[in-house]
Formats: sequence, C-alpha cells, structure tokens
Amino acid sequence: MPQGDKRRLKPFTYVVEGVWPHAVLDDHHGARVAQEIAARLRRLMDDNGWSVAEVSRRSGVSRMTVTQVLDGVVWCDLLTIADLEKTLDVDLWPGREPGNPPR
Repeated sequence: MPQGDKRRLKPFTYVVEGVWPHAVLDDHHGARVAQEIAARLRRLMDDNGWSVAEVSRRSGVSRMTVTQVLDGVVWCDLLTIADLEKTLDVDLWPGREPGNPPR
C-alpha cells in the first residue's frame, strides 16, 4: 500500500501553535488522532505511575516505540494501539465509547 505524502511527515509536524501533544494542529485528521492517542497514553501512564519502561515491559511494545508515540514522531500502527489498549485496559482510539475496549 503506497504511503503517500500524508505519511511522509511526522504527526508533530502538523503543530501550528503550542507543544505536542497539547498543541493546536493544522487541519490533518490523522495527526489529530495521533495527538489524542499520545495524550491519552501519557495521561494513563501518569495515572498509573508507569514509566515508558514499565509500559513497554507490560505491553511488549518497545520503549523506543512508546517514546516515539508519546513524542508524535511516528504514526502509531493498529497492532501497537491494540497492545497498549489491552495492557492499560482502556480505549486509546478517539471516538470509541469510553471504557469499552475490544476484547
């Protein structure tokens, strides 16, 4: 599947004002989804008192990938999101009913 120009740039490059992941973004739906996933992940990590290393250990997602998702430097793939959601037992994907992760 061709990636095209929309995947060439990193999610944080769509920041218009502020600091990722709490910044105002350009009108790019994918970047906004990536931003919300990063913000939710950070909030859940903080709520649980988990470090990047702890999330990585529990989820099987590499520390580098967790860090890159949090920093908005990668487009998070579905398997990564699914692994993180299962580990945290919450929805990271915006728009789904809260507290109703797939089982």
